[in-house]
Amino acid sequence: MMNKAAWLSSALALLLVAGCSQSPGAGDGAPAAAARAQAVTVQDFAGRSVVFNQAPRSIVALSSGELDIVYALGAEVTGRPTSASPVPVKDAEKAVQVGTAHGIDLEKIALLSPDVVLGNYPMNAKDIPSLEALGSKVVLSSANSIDDIKKQIQLLGQLLQREAKAAELIKRLDDKLLALAPKDGAARPRVLLVYGAPGTYMAALNNSLSGDLLVKAGGDNIAADYPKLESYPQYAQLNTEKIVQSNPQLVLLMSHANPDQVKDGFMKEMEQNAAWSSLDAVKNKRVEVLPADLFGTNPGTRVIEALELLGKLLQTVK
Repeated sequence: MMNKAAWLSSALALLLVAGCSQSPGAGDGAPAAAARAQAVTVQDFAGRSVVFNQAPRSIVALSSGELDIVYALGAEVTGRPTSASPVPVKDAEKAVQVGTAHGIDLEKIALLSPDVVLGNYPMNAKDIPSLEALGSKVVLSSANSIDDIKKQIQLLGQLLQREAKAAELIKRLDDKLLALAPKDGAARPRVLLVYGAPGTYMAALNNSLSGDLLVKAGGDNIAADYPKLESYPQYAQLNTEKIVQSNPQLVLLMSHANPDQVKDGFMKEMEQNAAWSSLDAVKNKRVEVLPADLFGTNPGTRVIEALELLGKLLQTVK
């Protein structure tokens, strides 16, 4: 019969074995739990180092691009941009609407008490003190090019400790860019890109996201050398005389909302110049309104869909 000392020794050994078998790293959820427990430091687009005790669990996104990327990485948000349009990410419909990068709703964000608010740089730089006063950290980014979107994916992948998934998303985007890249010497259709709101129309430059998309898809932006607007450096004032001289083969309109109204207003404004009807784009009825969810804002990982659509539209001209 086992004596008391031997019995205690055996029991202790069994407890030690059981404890080791349940230590972090052994279970299916352990790696994710361990990652969340690690401190995270990221540098945002404003050059700020933002430190978190662990990967944020409660996230507010002020624009649709960051919203899309968060879900593409396998996470979710508690707060999303306010919009009258359908939410591009269906799983985000239940999230609370908290305003946008243009105008945040501090009361709703305060109720959510998020670990992090994902905002726009430089637009939301002024909002940092107010958001930090609520106890939330702020990470700022922007998307004026496809490279910027790739940097956003990398930044949020690091923030959420999902670097492998971020690398996968970036590779998918790079593969699409390679597939759509125009061949050397290939003709580039002449295109005018217009951003519009009722009564306001601007030509998109190549330093804008839509301009960068057009160039990457194989188009020639006729407004590339227009003087940039001081208040909106990614856009330029429309110059009807120069537009007529360049004779675009395709005119593409972008807007946040009211696409039909924007198109009607733009056409009426352009028709004031008699030479407008002589443009190839007008004669061939190639004045198109682009989807707002892909071109009226940063589409996040759906930039692939935007590239594909531009590629198809350019093919109709060639």
